[in-house]
Amino acid sequence: MPKDIGELLDYYKEKKDEIDERLLEFRQMMNESNERIFAELAFCLCTPQSKATAAWTAIISLVKNNLLYKGSVEEIIPFLNVVRFGQNKASYIIRARERFTVDNRIQIKEFIQSFIDPLELREWFAENVKGLGMKESSHFIRNIGLSDNQLAILDVHILKNLKDYRVIKNIPATLSKKEYLKIENKMKEFSKQIGIPMDELDILFWSKETGFVFK
Repeated sequence: MPKDIGELLDYYKEKKDEIDERLLEFRQMMNESNERIFAELAFCLCTPQSKATAAWTAIISLVKNNLLYKGSVEEIIPFLNVVRFGQNKASYIIRARERFTVDNRIQIKEFIQSFIDPLELREWFAENVKGLGMKESSHFIRNIGLSDNQLAILDVHILKNLKDYRVIKNIPATLSKKEYLKIENKMKEFSKQIGIPMDELDILFWSKETGFVFK
């Protein structure tokens, strides 16, 4: 049986203030330092097949121990024991850090701000940052407040809800870029139909499955 849209809209009313507060935090991210923006990128590198809360805890620990911006792979790996494939993800963090380091300083903000279109920005990150795909690139761009209600973060929670509300018939075993964009467009249409913007709908679905609003 498909889920009741009315119940979803009622839940949206209940959660809207909390969702708006979180999205405001995201929109203010580009006022933060290069290091803070990079921490968000590192977080998104750590989330695949892992709990987001665990990934963020790991990043906070790396920052507190002065390792996220200067540590070696070997120094970072122990802090990623709370996420899956921590050794690979430590390597991804180092490679991303090297890519955005200029004159011995992380300089990622100016690069990001050279893009106008969030779709083009996602394309670049998905193609050029090892460890990021369409989902993780979308997640990063949303978390730094630049998604402009155009990007879907198609993780297991979102896909489950899209199936429950008959936006998609089945959850695909794997997501090619073509399939990702196809489902993303369906989610956009659904968000228009029910009057909940994409960025809010993503957080709403995530909260509905986990019981809380996160990032």
